[in-house]
Amino acid sequence: MKIINKISELQYELNKNKNSLGLVPTMGKLHNGHRALIYKAREDNDFLAVSLFVNPSQFGSNEDFSKYPKDIKIDLEILKSDNVDLVFTPDIEEIYPHNFSTKVVIEGLTQIYEGKYRPGHFDGVSTIVTKLFALFKPNKAYFGAKDAQQCAVVKRLNKDLNLGVEVFICPTIRDKDGLALSSRNSYLNIKQRYAAVLISEGLFKALELFQLGENNVSLLCRKTRSVIESNSLLEIDYIDIVNRDTFQKYINVGSNSIMIVAVRIGDIRLIDNIEIR
Repeated sequence: MKIINKISELQYELNKNKNSLGLVPTMGKLHNGHRALIYKAREDNDFLAVSLFVNPSQFGSNEDFSKYPKDIKIDLEILKSDNVDLVFTPDIEEIYPHNFSTKVVIEGLTQIYEGKYRPGHFDGVSTIVTKLFALFKPNKAYFGAKDAQQCAVVKRLNKDLNLGVEVFICPTIRDKDGLALSSRNSYLNIKQRYAAVLISEGLFKALELFQLGENNVSLLCRKTRSVIESNSLLEIDYIDIVNRDTFQKYINVGSNSIMIVAVRIGDIRLIDNIEIR
């Protein structure tokens, strides 16, 4: 496994590779959700690359960039055991050198839901993903379905800019009690971790009601809200049922529907979603 932190070295290594290239972009602090992406990418490709980069441009001024969990030593041990061929671990200055002045902005899709609560977040996501796609020129790239709006943004920029990458969205990986795996779960204390399970319970309750015949979005959202808010530690930023590609809001459940939710637990913010089908 090659570990590279300079763009010039990365390009030299990639120029030698003539095989199909799979890319898994991450911000590190790897968990089984990331590893599921890596397993899928390893299965699909001759050459597998993973990036470890906590991207400052997708964090707001009042967010947790400085505290975002990191453990590069353990991450590298995991990647080596998972048979990754190349790991890119650049410094911030390598990605955003002095006088860097370009950003990728997607109108509409990035101003709602997560974009409303985290202004500028998706500009940072779009810019770093476009830069990684330009650097690696992967045949395939892999993202987790938990970050549903991010997945929609990545697919949109890949299509609009004709980047030619085959984007794979892999299923959300959950803990045994249903909580979606997230690097931010490590922030939760025991009481918060216990309460957080209600997020997935609320989503699955809506799915159960839909499968029993309920199609009204407002009613389904109210039911999920009642489950989540049964614990006073949980505060909902938003909950809705939308088209997974456009994030257009539904009145009644339509095709390609997902229920999305963002929840605050103290100063910790978790997102989740579930297909309603």
